[in-house]
Amino acid sequence: MPHAAVLASARQIGELQAPLPDASVLLIALAALAAVLPGVWLVTRHVTVMAHEGAHAMIGSAVGRRVGAVRLMRNADGVTSLGDGGAAGSVLIGIVGYLGPSAFGVGAAGLIHAGHIIAVLWAGLAALALLMIPLRASFGVVTVAAVFLLLALLAFAGTLQTQIVSAYAVTWFLLLSSVRIVLLRGTSAGDAGILQGLTRIPAGFWYRLWLLGTVAALCYGAVLLF
Repeated sequence: MPHAAVLASARQIGELQAPLPDASVLLIALAALAAVLPGVWLVTRHVTVMAHEGAHAMIGSAVGRRVGAVRLMRNADGVTSLGDGGAAGSVLIGIVGYLGPSAFGVGAAGLIHAGHIIAVLWAGLAALALLMIPLRASFGVVTVAAVFLLLALLAFAGTLQTQIVSAYAVTWFLLLSSVRIVLLRGTSAGDAGILQGLTRIPAGFWYRLWLLGTVAALCYGAVLLF
């Protein structure tokens, strides 16, 4: 791509874009909902797992842990290897995974609400680039690269309207898929078992906490988007 086109695309990050009409926002929300339904979910769930493991890695780094490796599997499981540390940090790291997609979704909704709609795509590119650093040989190498290339194509070559619609779609998907994956994993989620071992608090408590958090994030995100 010509250098001038790259600069023009990058300048859009700081610019303000007009929000979409409520009817369009609703249609995009319905499309995102379709993306978390059975069948399609077998493909789209990999994006949610990227956000999940990315949240583990980000918070792990924030509390002083060394991020050793991130592996994303074909069955949409993921593993983030972190250095040793205190119990409080381990509990925090364990909690954030299932709240990660919601947190990223609310952040994206906040950008859209502030008028920095195109910045959502660039934030996604930055997050995926950071995830690639600890990413190790696994199915995730393919999925992360594919999503990165798709976002890059939209950010650099898409029309302004296409970029805006895509930013809304990414945001809605993150908010909706976070609830979907919590409901699917339930009390059998690996993180719930780890947290039970660390705190002796039953797995059912963590499931309810994640469900409450993701539903609350979906509601708040919807308020920001409409």
